[in-house]
Amino acid sequence: MDNATSVKEFILLGFPELHGLKMPFFTILLLMYLLSLTGHSMIIIVVLTEPMLHTPMYFFLSNFSVAEICSTTAEIPKMLHSLLSGKDTICFTCCMAQGFIVFSIGAVEFITLAIMSFDRYVAICKPLLYKTIMTNKLCLQLALLAWVGGFLIIISQSAVVWSYPYCGLNVIDHFFCDVGPVLRLSCADTTLTELIGLLYGAAIMWGSFGFSLISYACTISTIIRIPSAIGRSKAFFTCASHLTVVSLFYLILMIMYLRPSTHGDTRVNKVLSLVRTSFIPMLNPFIYTIRNKDFKAAAWKTLRRKLHF
Repeated sequence: MDNATSVKEFILLGFPELHGLKMPFFTILLLMYLLSLTGHSMIIIVVLTEPMLHTPMYFFLSNFSVAEICSTTAEIPKMLHSLLSGKDTICFTCCMAQGFIVFSIGAVEFITLAIMSFDRYVAICKPLLYKTIMTNKLCLQLALLAWVGGFLIIISQSAVVWSYPYCGLNVIDHFFCDVGPVLRLSCADTTLTELIGLLYGAAIMWGSFGFSLISYACTISTIIRIPSAIGRSKAFFTCASHLTVVSLFYLILMIMYLRPSTHGDTRVNKVLSLVRTSFIPMLNPFIYTIRNKDFKAAAWKTLRRKLHF
């Protein structure tokens, strides 16, 4: 540690295997990023402008969309810039800030998905008490819990990673400042930090995932007992879209992070990270809205109003 060199910047290795396919890769990545931004922005705009969507479900969905935009924007623009300019470096402070934002927003999304599952449980299992339980005040408090809690959970871990000494090696084998590849460059023993991070990740992921599964299990059992076929179908498709997003989101992140952060195949992690960062955020708006008649009606109403204006 006495001979450690103070690292001023890191080099993001990205995907060197695609060196000869930079422009096609850039085009595909840019298209997915723009589709993701468009889809999530549309959800936020429609929910804000249409009074018929001023309900807890759409309030939490718009919060999730904001988080998705923040998460993808923290990673993809830098990657696009590197592909276009060939400049793969990122300053030390920028790297640490990027890692903090990505993981904080990830924690926000975990908590928000759990809250959304609770909202569907109350709406379907206790419909007569729904408005009494899911008040505007409670919804605002739950959203605040997700955002403040997500950042507070990660800030201590990020501070520890930031404080480590980093030696002369500064090549991060990833396209963003993921915690595992960054810790590999540290001169200090990171075993304890990795163990605490693993426990944090397991508690957040399994806690929110388990809560969501229990909520949806209770919700689906109630849906099965609904006598009306139309009501049963509407409730089922709403829950199915939520459950699809939850399953994709948790499956990929559990594979990536529920093991010591410096272990595992980096190439697999990079591919899974790319799917999580670009493909799934592009897909989520369609999953949430494609079978949602209320949202489609509100979207067309908003579009007609804009065109008329």
